[in-house]
Amino acid sequence: MSHADQQKSVSTPHRVVIVGGGAGGLELATRLGNKFGKRGLLQVTLVDKATTHLWKPLLHEVAAGSMDLDQHELEYMAQARWHRFQYRLGAMDGLDRQRQQIHLAPVYDEEGRELIPRRALTYDTLVIAVGSVSNDFGVPGVQQHCIALDTQTDAILFHRRLINACIRAQTQETPLVEGQLNVAIIGAGATGVELAAELHNTTRELAAYGMDRIDPERDVQLSIIEAATSILPALPEDISLAVQRQLRDLKIDLYLGERVTKVDAEGVHTDGGRLIPAQLVVWAAGIKAPDFLKEIDGLETNRVNQLVVTATLQTTRDENVFAFGDCAACPWPEQGEGQLVPPRAQAAHQQATLLAKSIVQRMHGKPLPKYRYRDFGSLVNLGKYSTVGNLMGGLNKGDLFLQGTVARIMYQSLYKMHLFALHGFTKVALDTLARMITRRTEPHVKLH
Repeated sequence: MSHADQQKSVSTPHRVVIVGGGAGGLELATRLGNKFGKRGLLQVTLVDKATTHLWKPLLHEVAAGSMDLDQHELEYMAQARWHRFQYRLGAMDGLDRQRQQIHLAPVYDEEGRELIPRRALTYDTLVIAVGSVSNDFGVPGVQQHCIALDTQTDAILFHRRLINACIRAQTQETPLVEGQLNVAIIGAGATGVELAAELHNTTRELAAYGMDRIDPERDVQLSIIEAATSILPALPEDISLAVQRQLRDLKIDLYLGERVTKVDAEGVHTDGGRLIPAQLVVWAAGIKAPDFLKEIDGLETNRVNQLVVTATLQTTRDENVFAFGDCAACPWPEQGEGQLVPPRAQAAHQQATLLAKSIVQRMHGKPLPKYRYRDFGSLVNLGKYSTVGNLMGGLNKGDLFLQGTVARIMYQSLYKMHLFALHGFTKVALDTLARMITRRTEPHVKLH
C-alpha cells in the first residue's frame, strides 16, 4: 500500500481481513470491532472454515470427555454481531497479492451440495492467523490409524470412538483382545501428557456410570511414546521431571527415546522393534502450518510452512500481509540468532494485542511497533491430579516453580484471560458462576 493510499479519507473504511478464528485471530477481530466497528473507520472481516470457536488448549479435555464442547464453544456469527465485525465461512486456499485479494474454497453441506461458491475477498490489510496442524513426518499408517487433535471435529471423533470402544467391551460376550481398550499417544508434548492424565480420570469415571464389566486398572492401558529421552522436551527440566513422576504414579507407560516407524491396526511400531498394542492412537508428535501456505503467491515460508515475518509481524515480501500465532515464523532475537517465538497461546495473545495497535498506526501512515515476546512461563495441566509449571519474571525476576493448587489457578487464569478479551469481565464472571452451579447436577464425564 502506498503512502497516499494510507492517507485516504476516513470516510472510506480500511478493509482488514483476518484469516483464522483461533485464539489470536478472534481476539484481534473482537478488539478492532469493539473500537472501530461502530465508527465505520475499519471494515473488519474474520474468515474461518468452522462455524464455532474453542480455545485450542482445551481440545484434549473434549477428547477425553471431561469437557462438554456445547458449553464452551462460541458461535462466530454471534460474536461478530455482538462486536461489530463481519464473519465469513470458508477456507482460504489462494492469494493474489497484486489485486490484494484472498480466495476462499467452496463450502459444501453435509449432503455434499455446494452451500457457498468459490469467492474472493479484497483487503487493504491482510492478517493470516490460521494456526497449526499436526505434522506426521510421513510416518506410514498415521493418516489411516491415528487421530490428531487439531480441531473440535477431531476431539469429538476421538471421544466417540472411546465411548464406542467401551460400550463394545461392556456388551461383548468374548474376552477382550490385546490392546482393545488401550490408548497410545505419540508425542510427549503438552497435548500428549495432558490428554493421558485426562483419560486416566475419565476412563475410571466411565466405569462408575454402568460400565461395570470394564476394570480400568486391568483392561485400559495408556501409553505415551516419545522420540526424545524425556517428556515435555521443550520445557524446563524441573517441569519435565515433576510431570514424569506424576504420570508414572498413575501407571501410564512411558516409552522414551523410541521413534515411531509405523502405525497399523495392531498398534504402534518403534525403531527398537517394539509393538505397543492399541486400538486407539493419537498423533501429537509435531506441528506445522497448513500446507496451503507453502510459498503462497511468492511469500517466504520455512520448512514447516510458516510465513516468515519481521519484528512488526509483517511478512518479509509484502508489507500489506501480516501473520502471527503458530503459522508465523517470528524472530526471537533475545534467544539467539535464528531462534523463533514458540507456538504458544500466550504468544498469540500478545501478538493480537500488538496488532490491534499496529493496524491503527498503519491507517494513519505511522511507524509500526515491533513485537517482543515476553515469556511468562509454562504450565501443564494434569486434570484433577495436579498442575505443574513455572512462572518467569515478576517480582523476583527469576524462574518460580509451581505445583498443585496455585499452579492450577494460574493455568485456569490463562483461559480466563482469553475469555475476558472476547466477552469482558462481567459476562465471564456470570458464566463462571453458572457453570459452578450446574456442574453439581451433571456427570463429570460426557457419556455420548
